[in-house]
Amino acid sequence: MNSGLLFAALDAQQSQAWMSAVAGVVFLVIGIAAGILLKGWIQKLQKDSANKSAEKIREDAIREAEHTLREARVSAKSETIKMREECEQELKERRKEQTNVEKRLAQREELLDRRADSMDAKMKNMEKQEKEIETLRERLSGKEQELAKSISKQIDELQRIAGLSRDEAREILLEKLKNEVKNESGILVRSILDEAKVKAEREARRILTYAIQRYASDCTYERTTATIPLPNDEMKGRIIGREGRNIRAIEAATGVSILIDDTPEAVVISCFDPVRKEVARQLMERLIGDGRIHPTRVEELAKKIGKELDEELFQVGEAAVLEAGIQGVSPQIIKLLGRLKYRYSFSQNVLQHSLETCYFMGMIAAELGLDEQLAKRIGLFHDLGKAIDHEVEGPHAQIGADILRKYNEPKEVIHAVAAHHGEVEPESLYDVLVAACDTLSASRPGARSETTELYLKRLEQLETIANDFPGVESCFALQAGREIRVVVVPEKVSEGEAQMLAKDICSRIEKEMTYPGQIKVTIIRETRSVEYAK
Repeated sequence: MNSGLLFAALDAQQSQAWMSAVAGVVFLVIGIAAGILLKGWIQKLQKDSANKSAEKIREDAIREAEHTLREARVSAKSETIKMREECEQELKERRKEQTNVEKRLAQREELLDRRADSMDAKMKNMEKQEKEIETLRERLSGKEQELAKSISKQIDELQRIAGLSRDEAREILLEKLKNEVKNESGILVRSILDEAKVKAEREARRILTYAIQRYASDCTYERTTATIPLPNDEMKGRIIGREGRNIRAIEAATGVSILIDDTPEAVVISCFDPVRKEVARQLMERLIGDGRIHPTRVEELAKKIGKELDEELFQVGEAAVLEAGIQGVSPQIIKLLGRLKYRYSFSQNVLQHSLETCYFMGMIAAELGLDEQLAKRIGLFHDLGKAIDHEVEGPHAQIGADILRKYNEPKEVIHAVAAHHGEVEPESLYDVLVAACDTLSASRPGARSETTELYLKRLEQLETIANDFPGVESCFALQAGREIRVVVVPEKVSEGEAQMLAKDICSRIEKEMTYPGQIKVTIIRETRSVEYAK
């Protein structure tokens, strides 16, 4: 019984172990299946997430590509517009340049036509003179024949009456013929010289009139002082500063004199250097407009304005050279030309006067068959010395010649500039022409003016010079100082002495006075004999 129970227990244990094993296998299979299912599900989730990330990356890339494409299109469009504007601007400049070239060509053609007409007229004149000379030759030939007959008759008569030999008669006749021919040739030469003089004066007047008619320009006037208006009298005190430190700083930085008097709401800048005066004027206007006035600010602003003005002067000089059509000019000469913008002579702007002289030189040189470019170069540079004549001693003509020599200008230009006021003897037509054109520009109506004080002083000086000569009874300055009439005592001054007196007065006026144009000196001498019948 115990053995049966034992076997039953063993069977039960074996069944339970077998069932446990079966259950373990079943659970293992279920776990493996569940793991496989879970892994597949996880892989599916990862795949979906990766697809979504890839889709998002692709969409971002597409958006970024579209954005980049839009920017590229905008940039390309703006660049195209810019290039189109540049092309249009370049096209406009080329059209403008082409128009200028066409104008110059038209002017050149017109000049050539006039020159051809002038040459035709000169040829006709030469033909006419040749005919006149041929006529004179025929007349002389006829006179020679008449003289030969007369000589033959006189020889026969002399031999018959005086019993002279042939050689003695020949000598008498030759001496008589020599005197007659000398007299007639003198009359003929004088007639030809008078005619040539009249023609030369007529031609000179025509050329000068033609040059004046082709050029006309406005006149501007300037003085050595500039008046700056102030917004109120308080600003005048601010300009002066504490104990005058601001005004001293302005004068030290610019080299000018600031005049502050009782004139309400205004200050006056005085200086003989026109460039410094301009710097001071701009400095004062900017200080008044800005309101900050102290020595440090004055120094900084003065340096800045000086640099700006240097650039402006170079641009002005360059524009003048381009306007005159001159090439190969040194930058230093261009800068000095620009300084002439603020330089005035008898209230006439020197840069404008130089351009006028340049134009006159070019037109007259073309009429005379001279080098037009060389003549215009001389005219533009003739007053270059006035740019620094307040800094360098000597006449401005010599200063200008030294400057041009320093920068290797042609010898003809240097000598013409040095000789245009007579300090150097003229050697070529250009030397005489520049003096004439300089006077033409300076003495044309309205070109120059002077103050009442200087005007009266000049008239007084004229009369004083004339009264200093012996034999002068009285003198009167007329026509705004362009003429002086001197009345002399006839008992003390003869007719010949009157002519010499006029020359002496002219010589002294030229040495002692400065004046535009020319002054006419007229000597009046009169002798009256009065008797009374009783």
